[in-house]
Order: sequence, then C-alpha cells, then structure tokens
Amino acid sequence: MTRMFVNELEDGDNVEETYLLADRQLRANRNGDSYFLSQLRDRTGQISGLLWNVNASAVNHINVGDYVRVKGKVQQFQGNLQMILTRIDSASGDEIDTEDYIPQSSTDVEAQFEKLCQILLGITDADIQSLMQTFLADQEIVEGLKSAPAGVRLHHAYHGGLLDHIVNLAETATRIADLYPNVDINLLLAGIFLHDLGKIRELSYDSTFQYTDEGQLIGHLVMGVEMLSDKIRATEETTGRPFPEETSLRLKHMLLSHHGVYEYGSPKLPMTMEAIALHHLDNLDAKTNEFHSLIESDPNASSNWTPYQPNMQRKLYKGEIE
Repeated sequence: MTRMFVNELEDGDNVEETYLLADRQLRANRNGDSYFLSQLRDRTGQISGLLWNVNASAVNHINVGDYVRVKGKVQQFQGNLQMILTRIDSASGDEIDTEDYIPQSSTDVEAQFEKLCQILLGITDADIQSLMQTFLADQEIVEGLKSAPAGVRLHHAYHGGLLDHIVNLAETATRIADLYPNVDINLLLAGIFLHDLGKIRELSYDSTFQYTDEGQLIGHLVMGVEMLSDKIRATEETTGRPFPEETSLRLKHMLLSHHGVYEYGSPKLPMTMEAIALHHLDNLDAKTNEFHSLIESDPNASSNWTPYQPNMQRKLYKGEIE
C-alpha cells in the first residue's frame, strides 16, 4: 500500500499509517479532561495528532523518538491541518524504513564537507588556518557536523542541515568579500564555521530532533565558546606559539553576538564589522530557508497562501496556483 506522507494529507482523509513521534504532551482541556497531543513526523513534514479523553496509563508506553502506528482523520482547524486520532500504538521496528521518517539533505554531504575544507584551508591568516585545521582534525566534530540539523523544526531541520547552512554562509561571504574590503574575510569565514558549531552538542538528532539536557541548560552560543577555547589551547600546543589574544576575542565575540539582538537570546550586540556581517548573513540564510521549508511542506495545495504562521506573525505567499 502507498504510504501517506504528511505533505500529501488533505482535509477529510482517513489515515492508518506509521509516523515518528517527534513530541508528546498529556494536557487537560477546560473541563479538566485529559487529552494526548502528539507531533507526528515523516521526512516530508509534521502534523499534530490529538487523542481525546485519554489517561496517562494509556500512552505511557510510547515515548519521543518512537515509531507509532496511528488511526485517525485529518481535519482543518484555524487554517492548519491536524489529525484527530482514535488510536496510537507503538510500531514494530521490522516494518520501518528509516529513510521515510528522517529529513535528509538534498546535497551530497561528503561533497559539502570537502567544499568547506577548501574554503577554511584557504584562509590566509596562519593562526586562524591552524585553528581551523585543529577543528577539522577532530573526528567527533566532523561526524557531528555531517549529521546535525541547524534547527529542530524549520531552520535547515534535516540531517546535514548544519553543514549546508555553514557552507551557504561561507560561499556567500567569499562571493561578496570584494564589496566589503573593511571586513576581515579570514575572521568572517572562521566565525561562520564556528557560530553554530555548538549545535552538534546542543541538539539530539539520531531519530527525532530535540534539545539535549546540556543544550537546554547552556545553549550553543556558550558551548561554541567552550569548544573554541579548547581548540585554541590545542592549537597552541601544536604550533608551539601563543594564539593572538585579539583574534581570540574577536572570534568569541562573533559567536556570542551572532543572534544580533537581546530579544533573540544574544548576550552581546555585534560590535565589530565581522560580527555584524555574520549576523546578517546568518539571518538571511536561516530565514529564506524557513520560508522555503514552510512553503514546500504546506499540505494546502489549492491555496496561494500558507496558513498563518504564529512564530512569524504572517502568512506566506506561495504564488498563484494554476
């Protein structure tokens, strides 16, 4: 039987299918009755599944990251599709093809990594290049970089998404470098590589994408600075010379300020040319990717618009549907 992928679901569809449980919550409605709210995911998207009038014991056996078999009906609610469930149970691993559930990069991961290496090893500042070599020699970091998403939901939220994001920024920076001669391209490229590297520890991405305990408590900005400090010490041991304090400060500042504003969790505002350039390049790539993801995954194929996106406070125009 043909699989019913999330991006193919329509209002009124009766569904009996297996999905990955990306999130689960037991909630109470206004009458005090419990209901189960689940986030059901496959490689094409995610949909909310609601099971009414349920107690904890009925759903305690299923956990985030499990594959679940559900039965229910799709309905439209406030412009979004959701699934009203009549059943949700654990699914047998024998019937699971993991490629149906985990979003993957559309690019070749090894080719992307090779491209990144060429860019970073082309840095002309000897100290920064040595630092980049120290990072690239760490296999744990390399493997994490090839697997990690850049976000759990929208922003390059697929295996290899973090690598795609970094390569996109690095290629953009090299293409426009001659337009901004006052920006130190060596510092900027290093900052681009480092700015989200803490996400390989902040996020868990074996099956479903979620935050680790360390990620929740500390976050990738601080983690990134910790990783940078460790590698600076390792670089000094390898080269036999001290790493320039000025360069260290500028790189750490880029990591701590790249979110740009306090409201988005940035502990510092950008205060150097390279930091402000990194912030805007990062925001450009993240936001355009989010728009693309929302438009591509919208199951309302007959509409020129996506449903209202609360986190963006707007609908997105998909173009006229022919």
